[in-house]
Amino acid sequence: MDVSLLIRHRLKELGLEQKDLAAAAQVTESYISQLLAGKKAPPAPGRTDIYEKIGRALRLPAGELSNLADMQRKEELRKKAAEPPRPLFKECRELILRKCNPARQKELRRIFEKEPFGELERLVTQKLLDVAQGVAKEELRSEAWLHRMAQHTGRTYEQMRVAILEFLDTDVFNVSVENCASFLDPVIDSWDIDLKTFGMEVVPNRRLAAASLKRFEFAEQEPQQPCAVEPGLAQFLQNTSLSGDATEEEIEFLKALKFKGKQPSPIYYYRELQNLRDPLHFPPAAQPEASEDRSRTPGSKEMLHEKNF
Repeated sequence: MDVSLLIRHRLKELGLEQKDLAAAAQVTESYISQLLAGKKAPPAPGRTDIYEKIGRALRLPAGELSNLADMQRKEELRKKAAEPPRPLFKECRELILRKCNPARQKELRRIFEKEPFGELERLVTQKLLDVAQGVAKEELRSEAWLHRMAQHTGRTYEQMRVAILEFLDTDVFNVSVENCASFLDPVIDSWDIDLKTFGMEVVPNRRLAAASLKRFEFAEQEPQQPCAVEPGLAQFLQNTSLSGDATEEEIEFLKALKFKGKQPSPIYYYRELQNLRDPLHFPPAAQPEASEDRSRTPGSKEMLHEKNF
């Protein structure tokens, strides 16, 4: 059973209509209609809040829809793995180059045009997409931010939520002209890259993002050795009533917890997860603090460091 089939089945059981589900998920009825008709792929669970809202409306167990969507997306990804990457739309490339440091635009244009959607163009596009999606994901639950973006783009609140959900679900190989016009353009103020070190700086629009600068740098680092999963964590992950709605980021956090001479129970990990989600444990800071995110680049010992300023 796929996501659309499960949703249609529950709508029929509960006597609900698509418009009821659209209202509960705070999206347009058109979006729900396309999702149920299979015209839109189910969005990535880790990038959206829609499964949580739909699950409550349909009285489904926590995490059931997101788990099903994750399996469906992985199957689709396997089918598309052999397809070659498509070059960016001309409009997307022009917008990206327009945001670049003027002193480097001519050289970068020459490289981009010589090797359409080559490694450098993909790297730049991916980092700009990461920054814009990070801002959108962080602000998705903020009605004030959504209303501000809706006014900026001439949309309704519900249409803006749909646009953000679709933007969060895109990737570097499928970014569209609409994604660029609606998000990359307003959220990204400027960017620059050092072509010798491939260090990159991205300046978000300060009216729409908390961080004033994001910097991506390469540094050599020894590969991390895989660590064994604690027995209690393995049991926690197998018990969907405890871990069904845990995100990939939360699971990675739980895996990183180390213990000497102790073996925590599944309940410990459940309570740790709730503590991690409790806003009382993480009061908002007065000033944005620097954070660091690392992602391994394939085929080398290089690690990409992200810093916020």
